[in-house]
Formats: sequence, structure tokens, C-alpha cells
Amino acid sequence: MRKYEVMYIIKESVETEKRGELMNQIAGFLTNNGAVITKTDEWGMRDFAYEIDDMKKGYYVVLKFEADNAAVKEFDRLMSINVNVVRFMITRDEAAEAEAK
Repeated sequence: MRKYEVMYIIKESVETEKRGELMNQIAGFLTNNGAVITKTDEWGMRDFAYEIDDMKKGYYVVLKFEADNAAVKEFDRLMSINVNVVRFMITRDEAAEAEAK
């Protein structure tokens, strides 16, 4: 399994309770497909550099995880159709992979 990092932004309009449920659901997208989450880092509410779909703020979350390619593809698909996620980006965590060697 390779190491990955995903940053995603939740809409500002999502209430605090619902935000926690959404974060658990997103983590479940990964764990249900065999991934192992190694770190969750909540950056909190931040201003955007520019407006995205008439929004000026969003709740930022960074997850580090280990997964196979199939789990990452399914996660990408599920995040793309989630209406409460403004943006997301998945990258390979090459620094963590280099440290492990």
C-alpha cells in the first residue's frame, strides 16, 4: 500500500454537528475500502483566496492514509459527488514513503 494525503474543504454552511458526521463519513469511504488512516489534521474555518461558487470560507481537513490504488479511485469518485465538499486534492505522500525506506 502507498501513502497518500488528501486535503478537502467542507462548505461553510454545514453545521458543526453535521460537519463531524461528514468527516466520519469521508473517513469511512477510505476505511471501508481497506485504507488505513494514519493522521487527521483539522485546520478549521479559513478564508479562500478567491470566491468559489459564491463562498468565501470553508472548513479545511487534511488526512494522511495508506491505501491501494482501487481504494483511492473509489474515494476520488465518492468525493466528486459529495455536495458538501467544495474542493479536494489527493497526492502521494512521497516524503513519508522516503522516510519508510
